[in-house]
Amino acid sequence: MSGPVTYERKENIGVITVNNPPVNALSQAVRSGLSDCLKEGINDPAAEAIIVTGGGRTFMAGADISEFGKPTMSPDLNSVIFEYEDSSKPTIAALHGTPLGGGLEVSMGCHYRVANSKTLLGLPEVKLGILPGAGGTQRLPRLVGPELALDMITSGNPIPASKALKEGLVEEIYENTTHEELIDNAIVFAKNILVNNEHPKSRERSEKISNVSPSLFDNVIKKITPRLRGRKGPLRCIEAVRGAVDLSFEEGIKNERDLFKICHDSEESEALIHSFFSERMANKIPGMDKNTPLRPINKAVVIGCGTMGGGIAMSFVNAGIPVNIIETTNEFLEKGMNIIKNNYSATVSKGRLSQENMDKRMNLLTPTLDWDAIKDADIIIEAVFEEMNIKKEIFTKIDGLAKEGAILASNTSTLDIDEIADATNRPEEVVGTHFFSPANVMRLLEIVRGSRTKVDILATLMALAKKIKKVGIIAGNCDGFVGNRMFHQYIQQAHLLVQEGATPEQVDSVAESWGWAMGPFAVNDLAGNDVGWLIRKRHKAENYYEGKIYASDVADRLCELGRFGQKVGKGFYKYDPKTRKRESDPEVHKIIEDVRREKGVNTREISDDEILSRLHGALINEGTRILEEGHAFRASDIDVCYINGYGFAAHRGGPMWQADKIGVNKVAKEINNHRNADNLSWPESDLMNTLEESNGKLSDFVPDTSNPSKRS
Repeated sequence: MSGPVTYERKENIGVITVNNPPVNALSQAVRSGLSDCLKEGINDPAAEAIIVTGGGRTFMAGADISEFGKPTMSPDLNSVIFEYEDSSKPTIAALHGTPLGGGLEVSMGCHYRVANSKTLLGLPEVKLGILPGAGGTQRLPRLVGPELALDMITSGNPIPASKALKEGLVEEIYENTTHEELIDNAIVFAKNILVNNEHPKSRERSEKISNVSPSLFDNVIKKITPRLRGRKGPLRCIEAVRGAVDLSFEEGIKNERDLFKICHDSEESEALIHSFFSERMANKIPGMDKNTPLRPINKAVVIGCGTMGGGIAMSFVNAGIPVNIIETTNEFLEKGMNIIKNNYSATVSKGRLSQENMDKRMNLLTPTLDWDAIKDADIIIEAVFEEMNIKKEIFTKIDGLAKEGAILASNTSTLDIDEIADATNRPEEVVGTHFFSPANVMRLLEIVRGSRTKVDILATLMALAKKIKKVGIIAGNCDGFVGNRMFHQYIQQAHLLVQEGATPEQVDSVAESWGWAMGPFAVNDLAGNDVGWLIRKRHKAENYYEGKIYASDVADRLCELGRFGQKVGKGFYKYDPKTRKRESDPEVHKIIEDVRREKGVNTREISDDEILSRLHGALINEGTRILEEGHAFRASDIDVCYINGYGFAAHRGGPMWQADKIGVNKVAKEINNHRNADNLSWPESDLMNTLEESNGKLSDFVPDTSNPSKRS
């Protein structure tokens, strides 16, 4: 049989192979092929058992994303799985790679499963706001028990083959086999089980779902609810698994389908699917294609062993890339290296990293005072204090040492990449790499293109971001780039809200209740209030605030008192030195009252709705200005930035997606209402005005990124 699924017989065993690269997604053609090939195997009189496997790098890895949101074409996956489970001949799934989602559900419909030892098995549907919809919530608890099934399904995280063997999800694993060896082993397994005429159906197993305490589900709900930030999908996953215990299999399947439909039709799923596709779209850079050559990154140098430099170095060595980390004194080097070592040790103590892997990573780090380490580096990342003169001095030095073809990168959060590049004789090799703190944890990498940065450097850094487990977006060279430029407006509204009558606690509570990981004042304390203070000082020196409102008097007073945030135990809040739990501080409220009195503010009660409208309106308004100026390639890149770098909830889609969902015209009207009360803090957006008139969408707007406007 031709097509993406083929059947052949090896000795007395039929072998069905899916070849639908790159990941053997379960498209309609694959589902149809699986059904037809199974019939061929059953009708083959010389075949006594049937193996199903995936060609290429993996077994089937889930649904075909191109079919998302479209009506299901026959045959549906459930029907195909039942065919394999009801086969008159034993069926064996031979697994390798990443059998995820629908792929794992297919394997659980087979009578047996065997796997390569490197295989990862999981049901990640919850990450798209849905749940396994082809019997996964019913068969998995019967195979591994409801406790592990709940963990796998509500987290979406896969388990290794070794754990799958221990828990009963697979019958055998084979160490580091090739795919050909995997099939040979599966054939031996198939011959061995032929002596057994009773080939178990997953749906008929009951031993692991008997005598389950009802409190199990309540305890899981209680455990995960604080982490959900308003999400409903994981709770519906729990209800589906509960059905596997409390209902018959047939009733459980119906319950799963009903819950799947609720999830599928939810705004949560729509937003998460948008986030999923947006991350992939961010890799599409105008002027770059798959043939754009990438520069090799086999060795890195990081200049600065402070919080940012250390975190950046960890990101590289975590990916197996050796790093020389340069400092000015042995004292600074020793301090920075101790922090790195302690960070790794803490991860080891929590069981998330082996001591062996920690040692490998530490051995890839070379602390040095010798700037000659730059000479053979493929990428040099400067991660020093956010001062233009210091950075320019360093780049002049780098330029004199770096080899031809090396990438010269600055970890700046706001400064002009073109001005930094002017300090070198190769401005086209200079780029911004804005990591987010802590750099070894945060996923976002804002790659800032100067006016002369070469396209192949952007392509190389996007590929590097993936390698070091970051999500990269390309940002234009404006003040604050994409993320911080918008965040400045967001924070300004937060400060104005407090100045007018709200409290930091109220503002943070509203943001966090809506789904933000942290409210704006808690974020200030986490990032360090001195960071924003330094930027404000620069802005004042540059007359940035001329004709604009200044809202950071309280923040300035806190910094003058040394209240820089969590790192010193006090900022907008005070922090428990052991738990870092935040508490209100009367001293802060007194400072707020003093500022209000000095500025002659007549305070008023501010509603939660106004707080949310102004916080999000500020983000959206500035985001549209960034788009119209050509500093972002598309609205969805801004969403990727905010979800991965600023704690915007993925199940809320991102600020620009929210604007389209609410209606840009409605958002514009709200902003105009705020502008009527305070014109200075709401800069005009021509794009916003245009979309308001046309009732258009930000997602449809294509910016002119060929010649972005000057820094603003």
